[in-house]
Amino acid sequence: MMPMRTIGYLLGIPEQDQEAIRDRNGAFIDVAAGRKPGEVNANMFADTIVMFAEYIEWRANHPSDDLMTELLRAEIDEPDGTRRPLSRTEVLSYTAMIAGAGNETTARLIGFMGQLLSDHPEQRRELVTDPALIPGAIEETLRYEAPSPVQARYVARDAEHYGRLVPEGSFMLLLNGSANRDPRHFADPDRFDMHRRGGHLSFGQGLHFCLGSALARLEARVAFEEVLKRWPEWDVDYANAERAHTASVRGWARLPVVTR
Repeated sequence: MMPMRTIGYLLGIPEQDQEAIRDRNGAFIDVAAGRKPGEVNANMFADTIVMFAEYIEWRANHPSDDLMTELLRAEIDEPDGTRRPLSRTEVLSYTAMIAGAGNETTARLIGFMGQLLSDHPEQRRELVTDPALIPGAIEETLRYEAPSPVQARYVARDAEHYGRLVPEGSFMLLLNGSANRDPRHFADPDRFDMHRRGGHLSFGQGLHFCLGSALARLEARVAFEEVLKRWPEWDVDYANAERAHTASVRGWARLPVVTR
């Protein structure tokens, strides 16, 4: 719930609605039995859009110190040199996107890190002794278990890759999770090592680099600073753990632990 609470406060979403939004966002990407990836409940989707539109309308008349207010005030430069404010549709799109993206992947990151530190107790004990190592453990978790392992791209113009034409209008799926285990770049790539250096592609690269990367890192760092203070020893109860089955992100839907 912490990632949704954080992004909810940043956007200006009422606290009493944050859990429901988290659950709806999860339902949109969940691959339920008999449902194809990408299929969504039309009524649920419409209700969610209406709910966000009502937040935006209220915030337009009651500005505050939050991201929704900043989006309503934002202006963009057009190719002809003019400037214009974002349309309500654009504000709605950005608000809904941030609410979803700011919750799912960060929650999966925290879950993966909890699992990996259970599986590698010697590294977890290093973090207990020296919390300054936590950022390195976060980066290695992002490399080793990318919460978002694939990225879709639209081909804007004809391009050639490895001698083959990729025509304009094609869709490509970039396997950044695979690149994170490339043995040409990472020595012993299937080993979890929080002291590793060399980066990763879990937040993308260049123009499409994740805007929320700093927030995700901050949330994970604060979460494990507090967890390690209170519960320096834990084991995952794998018998009762459950993996998430979604169309776009990887991680744990349920990860119970036994503290010691």
